[in-house]
Amino acid sequence: MSPNKAFLRTSIIIEVQKPKEFKQQLLGWSEQFREALFLDSNYYRQNYTSFDAILAVDAFTSIQTDEHNAFEDLKQYQQTTKDWLFGYLSYDLKNDTEDLISDNFDGLHFPDLFFFQPKKLFFLKGNQLEICYLNMCDDEIEEDLEAINKQVTPVNAEQKLKIQQRISEQSYLQKISEMQQHIHRGDIYEANFCMEFFAENATINPIATYKSLNKISEPPFAVFFKNNKQYLLSASPERYLRKEKDKIISQPIKGTAKRHPDFQQDEAIKQRLLSNEKERSENIMIVDLVRNDLSRTAAKNSVEVEELCGAYTFKQVHHLISTVVSKADKEKSAVEIIKTTFPMGSMTGAPKISAMKIIEGLEETKRGLYSGAVGYFTPENDFDFNVVIRSILYNQQNGYVSFSVGSAITALSVAEKEYEECLLKAKAMREVLES
Repeated sequence: MSPNKAFLRTSIIIEVQKPKEFKQQLLGWSEQFREALFLDSNYYRQNYTSFDAILAVDAFTSIQTDEHNAFEDLKQYQQTTKDWLFGYLSYDLKNDTEDLISDNFDGLHFPDLFFFQPKKLFFLKGNQLEICYLNMCDDEIEEDLEAINKQVTPVNAEQKLKIQQRISEQSYLQKISEMQQHIHRGDIYEANFCMEFFAENATINPIATYKSLNKISEPPFAVFFKNNKQYLLSASPERYLRKEKDKIISQPIKGTAKRHPDFQQDEAIKQRLLSNEKERSENIMIVDLVRNDLSRTAAKNSVEVEELCGAYTFKQVHHLISTVVSKADKEKSAVEIIKTTFPMGSMTGAPKISAMKIIEGLEETKRGLYSGAVGYFTPENDFDFNVVIRSILYNQQNGYVSFSVGSAITALSVAEKEYEECLLKAKAMREVLES
């Protein structure tokens, strides 16, 4: 890794004997810091994965802001530091790119954007660990490794929260009916409608809760994130956007089917998902939207669909995932590429702006970090971000715990089935919090 002129880092590579155990020790060690971001691929083998796990801790510098002018502020910060940056973009940054508002209830009160430049970085791949510290603290590497190796793996979460549902089943069915009226009128083709589950006056153990959630799903884009007293515990299966030199990769998920314990029946379910007209049409609509978004920063004729509606298997569900790629125009900055595709189409709908306006009118909770993105920028202007779904959000200060779920509504949607899909997606988070 070549150090940049602005912030020199010391980089050493060591062998780790038990990488799975070491990951858990890294995670446990991270919580002492005010800022921590742990990313875990759970050894899910797919294209475009750089590391098995990354940990970034202890901010040297940071940026925290509301939606106003957020992308420009982030661009300035990223171009000034020219270093590794880790953080998140909340869904409500849509208001910075379009004439939109977010007036729904917010129990979490997270900033709309937060990124930090970590003093200490760890990259794990196989048995190889790269440790990358800012020079100002590189004399702490040995001492930190000793402390990490002494970490005891935390126990599983034991908590019994009373989870409430923001939108009742009856109200949900009514709202889907209203959304489909918009579809029949031609206002939109598809929209992702979400609802919140929450608990008040709650106390949870963030690391133990994350571990329990991750164990249920073992997804490729798991996240433990801490910004002082604000936590994201995510079991996301979905990549939002990745940049590798001039190649941009988007991998939207649309189309879901429940797993079956019997292998043959499970395979039959997967095949039915592959040929399901409604699920495929959901995915294809979003692929068209992503192609259009990427074309705004792409070199001419470089947008391609590498894979359309591939069926992928996770611990709890099968998903249809498409991969859309482009070659970035050399004149476009990393932040501009994100700005012109944000929020991701899989969490909005098509046409995008109309869908976001209708969503805002029908949903009852400000999405905030849910359906936003978490990830990192490299010193070389590359980046990788997930989609924040299957995630628990926790404000320790006011004792508010929240998770939201959603599904894509089209003309072919049956409201009762969409409701069942939402409950299926909520199952893991609910199980962890009500255990």
